[in-house]
This record gives sequence, structure tokens and C-alpha cells, in this order.
Amino acid sequence: MPDGQALVETRAVTKTFGSVQAVRDVSFTVGRGEVIGFLGPNGAGKSTTMKIIAGFLEPTSGEAFVAGYDSRREPIAARRHLGYLPEGAPAYPDMTVADFLDFVSGMRGLSRQETNRRLAELVESIDLAEVWNRRIEALSKGYKRRVGIAQALVHDPDVLILDEPTDGLDPNQKHEMRELIRTLAPTKAIIVSTHILEEVEAICTRAIVIAKGRMMADATPAQLLAQAPHRDPSIPQLVKTTPLEDAFRHITLEQAGV
Repeated sequence: MPDGQALVETRAVTKTFGSVQAVRDVSFTVGRGEVIGFLGPNGAGKSTTMKIIAGFLEPTSGEAFVAGYDSRREPIAARRHLGYLPEGAPAYPDMTVADFLDFVSGMRGLSRQETNRRLAELVESIDLAEVWNRRIEALSKGYKRRVGIAQALVHDPDVLILDEPTDGLDPNQKHEMRELIRTLAPTKAIIVSTHILEEVEAICTRAIVIAKGRMMADATPAQLLAQAPHRDPSIPQLVKTTPLEDAFRHITLEQAGV
């Protein structure tokens, strides 16, 4: 892949389900070293867009590329460069964590030596030692999420797409997951869908806000904060909100015409 080329690119991506236009003309790029926070209300089109990039859905129109490969026309080549954590982190419940990740490694084409090395690294970095030999169906929601992260990372991809990666994690685990994303960020392009706005300030270099299927903003966290409506300090807040929450509401409700 030529130096400087975006690792993720969408070009006027649109997706229609019957009479519902879930995604409308979405275009953006993500380069190596960027962590993009993908924000929006429920039903805004975030997961649909991520599935199109990952090659799990075909766009009605437009194109999506991973490491220069068209996700629709060159899906196998694109997926070699992609790690994807979908919503719900599906896995085989009757397999142990060790067996499942070994299976994923084989599906990814890793040699036995590569598999052993990568699994040893993931056990430590994602803190899976305690549940390594447990069946996935017996794990807590937080541990299931961590197993999902591990399967996305097993082949050390250039691109990571993470749909709610901290869902179900306790505060300490959320901190550890954010630290892991920061550690990975310099060598990868990462898209993180989240409802936790503090994560945007904590780990993201840019934020893309989508509402009603349309991109409403593509900005740094500081630039988003600047869009927060002015708050009169003399008027007490009945519901405490942060400036980033105010900006999010302004963009997704007022600007989107909700």
C-alpha cells in the first residue's frame, strides 16, 4: 500500500432497507495513527456503516475500502487487514477461550508458531489468563467482550473496527481497554463506535457524528466542544451535562432536525 494512503475510506456510501435510508452519502477517511470516535443516537446508521466497511453488508451505492482494497469487490484481501468487533461480540459458546482463539487464528491463516506467539501476547495484554480454559458461555459479559477484542486482534491487523468495545466492562476494565487502544493506535487505523462521550476525549483523535444516516460533523474533540451552545452560568442545571454532551445534543438534535 502506498505511503500516505488512507487505511479506511468511504466514498458516498448509502444503504437503503426497503423504504428506509439507513446511511446517506457518507464519506470519510482514516489514516494510520488515527482513532476515530463514531458517534450518534441509536438507529443513526453507525453499525450499518461499520458493517459496510467490514464487508458484512453491501452498500446500495458508493464504495468502502480497507487498506486500499474494495470491501465489496475484494472482500478477502480487505479482511486480511481488518479486525472487527461487531455489536454483541458473537462467539461459539461451547468452546473454551483458548480453543476459540486458536480456531480464529487458524481461520486467519496463522502458522502454529505465529498462533502461539500472538495468543501469549493477547492473554497478557487483554488479561484473559483467569478465564483461558473456561467455556465462553460461562463468562461474564465483560469477559465475553474481551474475548471479542482478542479475536479482532489475533492476526495483528492494520485496521480495527470496534463496535462498543467497553460495553459491559467495569470502570477498571474500561480504563484498561482504553489504554490498550492507545497502545495500538500508532500503528493502526481504529474506528470506535461508542455512546460513552468521555471515551472520545480520552482516546480519540477525531470524532465523526452521524444522525439520521447523515454525517453531521467530522472534527477533533476540541472542535466538537466548541460547538456546544453557550450555557448561562446563572441558570441552575436541573440535569447535569458536560460540554461534550451539550455539543452532541446540539449536533444530533438541532442540526439534524430531530
